Parts: sequence; structure tokens; C-alpha cells
Amino acid sequence: MKTFFTNPWLLPILSGVFIGTSYIPFPPWASIFGFIPLWLFWEQQTRLKNIILSAILSTFVFTLIGFNWVTFLLHEFAHAPWFVAGLGMLIFALVAHLFVPVAGVLWFLGRKQKLYSGWQSILAMGLLTALALWVIPMLFKWNFGYAWYWSRVPVYHLAEYIGFSGLSMLTILANVPLYFVWQNRHSKRARTVLMHVVMVFALLNAFGLSTKAWQPVPDASFNTLLVQANIGNAEKMAVEFGRGFYNQILNKYQSVTDKGLQEHAGIDIDIDFIMWSETAFPSLLNGKYQNTYLSQQLKNFIKQRQVALITGAYAQDPKTKLMTNSLFVLDEKGEVQSPYYSKSILLAFGEYIPGEEQFPVFREWLPMVGHFGRGGGPTELLTLKDYQIGPQICYESLYPYFSKSLADLGAQFIVNVTNDSWYGTWQEPYQHMIMTLARAVEIRRPLVRVTNTGISTVVLASGEILQQSPMHQEWAGLYTVPYLKRPHATFYQRYYSLVPSVLLGILLLMILNGFRLRVKKGEL
Repeated sequence: MKTFFTNPWLLPILSGVFIGTSYIPFPPWASIFGFIPLWLFWEQQTRLKNIILSAILSTFVFTLIGFNWVTFLLHEFAHAPWFVAGLGMLIFALVAHLFVPVAGVLWFLGRKQKLYSGWQSILAMGLLTALALWVIPMLFKWNFGYAWYWSRVPVYHLAEYIGFSGLSMLTILANVPLYFVWQNRHSKRARTVLMHVVMVFALLNAFGLSTKAWQPVPDASFNTLLVQANIGNAEKMAVEFGRGFYNQILNKYQSVTDKGLQEHAGIDIDIDFIMWSETAFPSLLNGKYQNTYLSQQLKNFIKQRQVALITGAYAQDPKTKLMTNSLFVLDEKGEVQSPYYSKSILLAFGEYIPGEEQFPVFREWLPMVGHFGRGGGPTELLTLKDYQIGPQICYESLYPYFSKSLADLGAQFIVNVTNDSWYGTWQEPYQHMIMTLARAVEIRRPLVRVTNTGISTVVLASGEILQQSPMHQEWAGLYTVPYLKRPHATFYQRYYSLVPSVLLGILLLMILNGFRLRVKKGEL
């Protein structure tokens, strides 16, 4: 038993546990020291193989803990038996987060070349891990900054200046001084460093609170009714593959909308627009398809109630003739407004097959995967009355540049339509919600999010999250949303890549200095 607990391979496992239990829906209790056990292990190694294996072991553990909703996704979306879905989860956990192995390999090669040692070696670990997390592609692009927002720790307001990616990098770098504290834990100097870390953290939170307090006062507002119809996955898939349920889905959205309108009829508030979720309207809605039976039914529904609608729907790309996942605005007369927006960041193996253009045989092998056209990206705003609306579909919200581009175009607020019905109720809905709402803090514009099954809500420019819908229930909620008619660009919006650029510069200076010292010693 004593040998087991002194096994050094427990260190990467411990890091995996720390990191996995510090991400949403958990609080970030170990974020600022979660990498220390893994780094301690790395410092002891002389073989690259051990660096790679330990990194994969650590990411395997924290992926199983923090992202086990992939099991439910494989069972629900791919209709895989639970055993097969579990195997798929294990495979995903092995390859999902390559940023840690990449950082470990680069650090080891640098140390082998004697480019750094001592405290610089630990700093290099932190810099490489932070930058790798920012650069390496992931299916679900998360970072450590979001957990601070989830737990409402005021430090999250720094995202206005450095983004949640920058906050994530600072979180990882906080492991560096705490690594020193652990290694020298019996010394007075370590206690001094620990005290300084605590003081800096307190000051950053105080700065976050002052940032929130000095937010400009909104000079306008709108009222919106969010409608969550809770359509089942079987019905959604049937529509996508042309197998029916069109009338049933549209009737359900109309029914839940009417219930919401009736519930709030006694309130002296004029609703400016209703919002339905991603692909809520179960048919094509652009061009000639505006004259179909379903489109006319929708138009008459809106015209009778005299309230504008923003809804997810399908469209046909005029060039490729492929179906697109799109977002439309219809005015109070039921007329489709121009332009509409089509989703540009598609879900791999859900809306397209990676590499199918080069290898068409992939489509023959995987006919059940959706085949959607790709929109032009965040290049135009939706318009309704005098609103300048930034459109966003599903997990396009996970990419900060997307919302930044909408803000650069002059968006007064962002609307996001999503369908999270494939992921269960345990982790992903909360992770996706916070990662989406985080964009409002970075660009200081309200964001309205409506989903098929939850969680639907509104976040203000201050970062305050309003009432959240229940999950997997029919629901309609009325919100009054204050906003600025002419919002200013945030520091993060203007200097989007500042933090990673600075960290990369520090890393390069360290490496160049390492080469300089080796040349000076005659080793090169």
C-alpha cells in the first residue's frame, strides 16, 4: 500500500482529478494549482515517452470527469448502445485535449537543449500550456476562465480587457508561483510568495468589482418573449431528413408562444419580438419557399398577433443548393426581412463530415450525418425596427472572434439560438450556457439565448444573468433588456490577441536568452 501511494504516476492522475473537478458545473477550486502535480512529475523525467504518457493520462482523467456528457451524446445522437457509447467516450478522452501533451513535448525538447532551467523551466511549462490551450483545436473550445464566471467570482470581469482566454492563461500561470510555494513549503520565502499570490488575487477581484460598477448606463431597452418548445430529438431528426413532423413542431411552437403571450397579457409591456430556437421553424424559409403552406401558416400566425419573430429555420444556399441552418427575422406583418444569417461554424459529424469534399466516399460511409451548407460568417447584422442585431447559431458562441466581429459591425446586442437536446442535463447545458453568455462580458453587449430544451436566458452587458429556463420543459419567459444604442468597443475587442502575443513574446525571449547563454559557454 505504501508503494502504491508513493508511485510517481499518481501525480498526473491527481492533476487530472484537480482539473476535471474545477470546471463547470464544479467551482474552480483547484484551477490555480491543478497542473502542479503533473509538472512535478515532468521535472523528474528523462524520457520523452513518459512526458507524453503522463500528459495523456492526465487529460484522460480530467476529460472523463469534466466532459462525460459525450457518452450521452453518442447514445442519443448516434443511437449507440450504452456500452459502445462508453467505449467512444474512452477514445474521446484519449485524444480530446492534446494541448497538454503538445505543451509537455515542447517543454521537454527545450529543456533537453538547455534553453531554460530552474524557475525559468517552470515558467516555460506554464507559458507553453497556456498558449497550447489557446492554439490547439478542440471539438468543444473551453478554457479555465469560464469557471470563474460560473462561480460568479468577480475576477471574471477582467474578460472585458483580456477575454476569458486571457483569464484562462492567467489561471494557468498562477500555477507557477504556487509550484515554487509547494517545492519550498517549509521556507519563509514560500510563505511570502503565497501571501503575494493571495493579495494579487484579492486585488484582481476588487478591480473586477470596480469594472462592473463603472459600466455605462444603458440608454434604451427592448422586450422579448423567449419560447422553449421542448421538441424531441426524434422529431428534429425526422424533419432534417424529410420524414415528417412539420406541422406537429410548428403547432407546438405556436401553442407555447400563445401560452406565453396569454400569461403576460395583463402586464403593461409591449413585446418587441418573440424568439424561437435553432431550426424551430421546421422547413425552408428563404426565397421561393416563403410561399409554401408552412411559411404562409407562420406568416398568418405572426400577422394575427402583430409581434415580430426571430427564429431559427432552414434555407437553401442559392449557389450550392445545400440546406443551411439559418436565422430569420420576420416583422409584425410576418414578412421575412433581409438579410438572413446562415450558420458558418458547423458541427463536425453533425452537420458535415470532415474531409468529405476531398473524399466523397466518406458521405457513402456515413449517410446519417447531416450535409449542410456553410454561411459567410459574421459579416452582416440582422435588422428589425432600429435594432442592430448580431446573429449567432449554437456553438458559434464558443469562438470569441465571432462575437467580436459582430461587435465590430456595430451590433447593439447578440441573439443566439441553440439546440442542446443531445447532451443530457448534467454538464454540457451549463457549460455551453456560460461559455455563450461569456461573450457579453467580453464585448459588453447583452446576449439573448433561446434553446429548444434549455437553458434559455438573457445576460446583460454587466454580466448579470437573468432568469434561467427549466430544462426539458415547455416554457416561455418575458425579458426587458437594457442596452446601449451606440456601444463602445471594449479593450479586449480592440486588442483581441494582446495577452497571447505578450506571453509568446516572453517565451521567445526566454528561448533566445537560452541560446545566447549556450553560445557564450561555447556549447553551440
